[in-house]
Amino acid sequence: MSDSPVDTSKRTWLIASGCAGAVGGVFAAVPFVSSFEPSERAKAAGAAVEADLSTLKPGEKMTVEWRGKPVWIVRRTPEELAALPSNDSSLADPKSLRKPDEFTPPYARNEARSIKPEFLVVVGICTHLGCSPSDKFQVGPQPSLPDDWKGGFLCPCHGSTFDMAGRVFKNKPAPDNLEVPPHMYLSDNRLLIGEDKKA
Repeated sequence: MSDSPVDTSKRTWLIASGCAGAVGGVFAAVPFVSSFEPSERAKAAGAAVEADLSTLKPGEKMTVEWRGKPVWIVRRTPEELAALPSNDSSLADPKSLRKPDEFTPPYARNEARSIKPEFLVVVGICTHLGCSPSDKFQVGPQPSLPDDWKGGFLCPCHGSTFDMAGRVFKNKPAPDNLEVPPHMYLSDNRLLIGEDKKA
């Protein structure tokens, strides 16, 4: 039995309207499904960031933004590392024991406050009122610094000073050492800031 002209046109119309409905349903579902994903802003706020250390020379610093904060990566010279122990008696918290869970992860609770001694990784925000300290890597007498300065950071807002491990000196407004963010090495020259599962 053959289809009549009316049945064929009805079938075509039903198929076409069914397809249009399916396409419309997909378009309607996309925003709904997308709403379950974190927004770009949320991803940026909490996402880990990678840093390439291959071009960073001893004595140099680079800055990476993580969660809206500046993270400093300093490749310290052998001389800067050797000078760290001599600062201990002048520091407020030389062993990073004050608020360790907040400012210093377990793998950075050492003299260099780092996983790899040559690389310092700290959040570049003073723990006093949130200013950003300046680099003062040059050793020796300088304005606002002691005559026996061995290199570090100076917060110009209220005069807090930090050594080359981000440790705050005694009798300064900043109450704590600079924060060491969670981080880990993906390779010799690739650093991931914001995650430390392998550390």
